[in-house]
Amino acid sequence: MTDGKVLSVSVGAMRPNPAKKVGKTGIYKEPVAHPVDVRAPGPKRTGLHSGVVGDEIGDTKHHGGDDQAVYAYSREDYDWWEAELGRTLPDGMFGENLTTEGLDLLATQIGEVWRIGDTLELSPTFGRIPCATFQAKMGEQKWLKRFARENRTGTYLRVVTPGQVRAGDPIDIIHRPTRGMTVTEAFAIYMFDPASLPRLLEADGMSEHLRAEVEERIARL
Repeated sequence: MTDGKVLSVSVGAMRPNPAKKVGKTGIYKEPVAHPVDVRAPGPKRTGLHSGVVGDEIGDTKHHGGDDQAVYAYSREDYDWWEAELGRTLPDGMFGENLTTEGLDLLATQIGEVWRIGDTLELSPTFGRIPCATFQAKMGEQKWLKRFARENRTGTYLRVVTPGQVRAGDPIDIIHRPTRGMTVTEAFAIYMFDPASLPRLLEADGMSEHLRAEVEERIARL
């Protein structure tokens, strides 16, 4: 029995972005019917940017790289937002590469490993911190604060084993860390509970970049 499935795979071509000085964005993603190759993109600024071949990233300072190689969002969380906002939210609306179904992303642990299809393996790293481009695309008042507060962020993933992904592929969780922390809990601490930041350092699977950032914040406190 699988843990979930890939409902759709989306990629984005570069489009103008008036919300940021970089002037371009790949947030406008559309589902594709064909299989898509996924591989580790390398460093954020100097690598291949997105882990999904054919996907574009405009703001390479803040998005992409190995720890944000792939972005996943669940159809269940979309359904929740549709009820809240009173509007239809199609797959890819939030700029995710993978729209999942049947997988509870609110319970996803940082450092667990998903096997998707035959060979692709991905590992959750952290939740999505909303940005000005996301705000502009959604056109909802106070969207950044609202999205962060509700903590239905989806998850970024790093590539453990490269492979292909297509709509309909099963998702199996093949590993969970010993000292696990959910993406939801880590995001809440990072955004709203600075006193609990040391707890992030105790969790398995935290990226070196995030660990260094948290250590710096703790030192400043």
